[in-house]
Amino acid sequence: MDARRLLGWGLVALCTACSGAKQAVREPSNPGTGGSGLATQGPGASASQRYVDETLGFELTQPGGDWLLDETDEQTPEGLAIPVVLRHRTSGAQMVLQVAPAVASPVQFAERLTMGLRSQPGFTTSDPEPEPLSDSAVGFHFTVGENVRGRVVVRDGSAGHVFMMLATWPSAAPADVPETVEALFQSVHPLPVATPGQI
Repeated sequence: MDARRLLGWGLVALCTACSGAKQAVREPSNPGTGGSGLATQGPGASASQRYVDETLGFELTQPGGDWLLDETDEQTPEGLAIPVVLRHRTSGAQMVLQVAPAVASPVQFAERLTMGLRSQPGFTTSDPEPEPLSDSAVGFHFTVGENVRGRVVVRDGSAGHVFMMLATWPSAAPADVPETVEALFQSVHPLPVATPGQI
């Protein structure tokens, strides 16, 4: 697989996120089936919910409230999956999670995405910096003109995968929107690897 082609899809997804991507229509799966789906965190839990995708090996916490999670079945021929998109109903903010084959390190993905965005009209980015999410996590901020702010974090994923998290929000969004985006990024984790003998 060609890392450049994968990064091209990453740029496409990021630019699509900036312009308001189409909404996925698939309903969340039943968490009892062993596939993907939402699992509430206890009786009456209406705020946040844990989302688990065993196929791609990740979990995240959906913030609840005005944040809606759409599952998608999008997969490119190069192997890039876009399993979930989270949208904030009132502000228009969104976060896209992509799962890519580990054909490059998180640092290499972030550096190439940064260069790619800087070549797009209207985009300004910070330099990639280490993130505390994992030993290899790296992230950067970007703006699109004066109206859109964004953030990208790339981290190691489940075996053979890299997680790319891309978020955008309007510059005028309330302060809790970028704060929730950061919490979302921090909630994305690879699923633990089962060791022999575990059930």
